[in-house]
Amino acid sequence: MRKVPFVEHEYYHIYNRGVDKRNVFLEERDYRRFLLAMDLLNDEKDGLMRRWRDFKENHPEKPVKDFLAISVGGRNHLVDIVAYCLNSNHYHFILKQTGDNNGIKIFMQRLGNSYTKYFNEKHKRSGSLFQGSFKATHIEPNNFLRMSVYVNCNSEIHKIHPARNYKWCSFPEYLGKESNQLCKKEVILSQFKNSQEYLEYAVENIADFRERKQDEKLWLE
Repeated sequence: MRKVPFVEHEYYHIYNRGVDKRNVFLEERDYRRFLLAMDLLNDEKDGLMRRWRDFKENHPEKPVKDFLAISVGGRNHLVDIVAYCLNSNHYHFILKQTGDNNGIKIFMQRLGNSYTKYFNEKHKRSGSLFQGSFKATHIEPNNFLRMSVYVNCNSEIHKIHPARNYKWCSFPEYLGKESNQLCKKEVILSQFKNSQEYLEYAVENIADFRERKQDEKLWLE
């Protein structure tokens, strides 16, 4: 049983990895499918993934934003996604509990179930994909900015890929290189003069995280 309670308006570091440390993203399509689920499953209305598939069959050239504008209208998100990073065998999020409605729990259960079903069907396997239920730790205010770097730049901390041009993390969005608007990044960027200052802060902390990688409390692997 998870010991961390989800409190309204508080922020949490959410993470998990593949069962037996297996890769859960094998190709670009897998990453894109997970990001799509992060968007469409983050809504009080259930069934948007199914409605998107139906829409796509009839409008194969239209992007998700057109589907949302035409078929959905206003959004009522379950959580605020502040930052994320998808690595080959694990993921990290910073999520805000936006109401007293178990939003984080509902969102993460939907995401895990949806992606596991997709992955198992696509790669012809069965059983659990992730290592049990997702993990969660409450983020204290004095550690919020540093944790945003840990999540945003996790690929670079692990020496997988420079975060500023890693397609599967939110750092390029923070730097203005992407405009998918998946993240509520203002809560972080409002603490800096501009995105360049945040980049400099991130670079400094990436180096520190690498030096302290032996700290078991910070590292998933």
